[in-house]
Amino acid sequence: MSKKKFKKGKEKRDKKERGGMYSSLLLLLEEMAGKAYSPQQLVKKLGLKKKSLIEDLYKILEALEEEGKVEQLSSGHYKSTRTARSVTGVVDHVNPRFAYVSTGEEGQKDIYVRAPDLATAIHGDTVEVEVSGRKTGENPEGRVVSIVKRGRTRFVGRLELSRNYGFVVPDFKKIYQDFFIYPENLNGATGNDKVLFEVVKWADRDKSPEAKVIEILGKTGENEAEIHSIMAEFELPFRFPENVLRESEKISEGITADEIKKRWDFRDVLTFTIDPEDAKDFDDAISFKRLDNGRYEIGVHIADVTHYVQPGTALEEDAFDRATSVYLVDRTVPMLPERLSNALCSLRPKEDKLTFAAVFEMDEKGKVHKEWFGRTVIHSDHRFTYEQAQEVIESGTGTFAEELKILNQLHHILRKERFRKGAVNFETTEVKFKLDERGKPLAVVPKIRKDAHKLIEEFMLLANRAVATFIFRMKKGEDKNTFVYRTHDLPNEEKVADFARFAKQFGHQLQVESNSISRSLNKLMDEIEGKPEQNVLQSLAVRAMAKAKYTTDARGHFGLAFEHYTHFTSPIRRYPDMMVHRLLQHYLDGGKSVNKKQYEDKCVHSSEREKRAADAERASIKYKQVEFMSLAEKKEYDGIITGVTDFGVFVEIVETKCEGMVRMADMKDDFYEFDEKNYRVIGRRRKKIYRLGDEVKVRIKKTDIDRRLIDLTFE
Repeated sequence: MSKKKFKKGKEKRDKKERGGMYSSLLLLLEEMAGKAYSPQQLVKKLGLKKKSLIEDLYKILEALEEEGKVEQLSSGHYKSTRTARSVTGVVDHVNPRFAYVSTGEEGQKDIYVRAPDLATAIHGDTVEVEVSGRKTGENPEGRVVSIVKRGRTRFVGRLELSRNYGFVVPDFKKIYQDFFIYPENLNGATGNDKVLFEVVKWADRDKSPEAKVIEILGKTGENEAEIHSIMAEFELPFRFPENVLRESEKISEGITADEIKKRWDFRDVLTFTIDPEDAKDFDDAISFKRLDNGRYEIGVHIADVTHYVQPGTALEEDAFDRATSVYLVDRTVPMLPERLSNALCSLRPKEDKLTFAAVFEMDEKGKVHKEWFGRTVIHSDHRFTYEQAQEVIESGTGTFAEELKILNQLHHILRKERFRKGAVNFETTEVKFKLDERGKPLAVVPKIRKDAHKLIEEFMLLANRAVATFIFRMKKGEDKNTFVYRTHDLPNEEKVADFARFAKQFGHQLQVESNSISRSLNKLMDEIEGKPEQNVLQSLAVRAMAKAKYTTDARGHFGLAFEHYTHFTSPIRRYPDMMVHRLLQHYLDGGKSVNKKQYEDKCVHSSEREKRAADAERASIKYKQVEFMSLAEKKEYDGIITGVTDFGVFVEIVETKCEGMVRMADMKDDFYEFDEKNYRVIGRRRKKIYRLGDEVKVRIKKTDIDRRLIDLTFE
């Protein structure tokens, strides 16, 4: 090659490198908008080795400065003139490597933040994020520039001690750092204690936060300590405040003649309750009466909690704060003190009780001819367990056999009509644990729903729908009375389309148009009953649905196919039902519409508390599942893949309904890659596929009660 050609080629390459450097330099400074770099730092970051290119860097910086794209500071450092976009959102710390920050704005993608860029923020914190021009997948990248608000300052974990200090390993799986504790802040705790601790100083970068022990919950692994740790983790109250208990004890037990005069007296009408065997609070009863015109008068009578819990009292404030009872595997965290929930308000048999009712005049075809809403007084004749009522229904003999037979026939008609109108039939399998006196799990028992359960459910649905519809129709036109509704939006089209694509892999077709999706879903649920893919498709279908919530907006309930729906039937365990009772009576008395914003705020609070309760209940079930499998036989189990992620494959063990994970790191036969679109992982060399719904064989590798994890390996 001639010298001339060589020189020309070199110039061309240098020009290309300079052009590439211009783009790389500008991109680097714009991505880290607001951050300044010295020329030496830029040389290092761009990986420049050649002297000529380093010289070019200075020329490019001068050119960018002239173009107004960068500015030189008095320190000699350079930064982009582009203003960084910042957003505020909540941290979801997905794994030790990265987090997402969700702004909560519709259509706004979550911001991807690498762990080193979290600036001491942890899961649940509200932060300000500076958004860069870079992307990870479809998500913009960013870095935390400030902590707006800490999500919480108290946590639960296991204490470990060294000679001069202690540290707590938090239980919560989304917190990936330990908390340092000086000896003077141990407050009597010793190694392996499960403790509630509070942060006293948040970390600087690369340092652990400092904390102090607030309460010792017990030794790690003991039932009481683990359940208390779940309660503390979800900030569930351990006990009722003294002033609330005092108020509950002062409430008079007697029912005055004047009070009875204000109510429709049902004490001479056949009335009974049907509840779980271990229930202590009976908040609903059914009355039944044959009318002379051949129809039936059926009353749905609900405990009149708001007669006893008055606005402005400590009882009311505490009930609102709790908003719901929480049902953990071995106990209930009630919304109301026992004096109310198990005594005054509970519709116990052979006692006069104050109730709020929806009364229906129905014919034998389930058509409602008349309805009435208001306060009643009842005297329950009998308390059925679900099992006892089911036995009477099946045998046709026993206490109130004829009445139960008619109610069961009506329930079938109401249920059939509901599904005809588009209600979605999700019959997911739930489990409960048989525990010994120390709380150790002895067996996992599936909950079986039979006609007795569905009978009560159907009449509660009828009452809830009727109350909501009655209030909505009270006023004509747009000026409706403010009310508390239970709504369920149409499912997300994108999620339904993804689900339809997945179901197609099993040979099932799903219509995704909004006007036909519910019927198509029901058809699918019928098709998959008893098939291996049943559980996984049911679970995915539920995930594709929107979440039900409380709101003052009078929208419909997609899952139930009701135009209007509310919660009227469980005021002992749900605060929204108390709001509904008060509003219903207020409007029955001719009251004007109440402040919409105040009630919307209460609805939002109630929905948040409901989510907290569901999360705590799931955590307690997961704890018992891990404990149960830690005691189980070491053998091969049949399993079904219930989830696929980039770090592992979730498997539900068929025999015990317990879920564990086969980690990617433990899949040694190949290097597996995650195929998110098709819910599967594929081996790079052998092309072996593990996908959602596959039947597999697994063994228990390890159980971790602290973090409520079951590690599995494929056989």
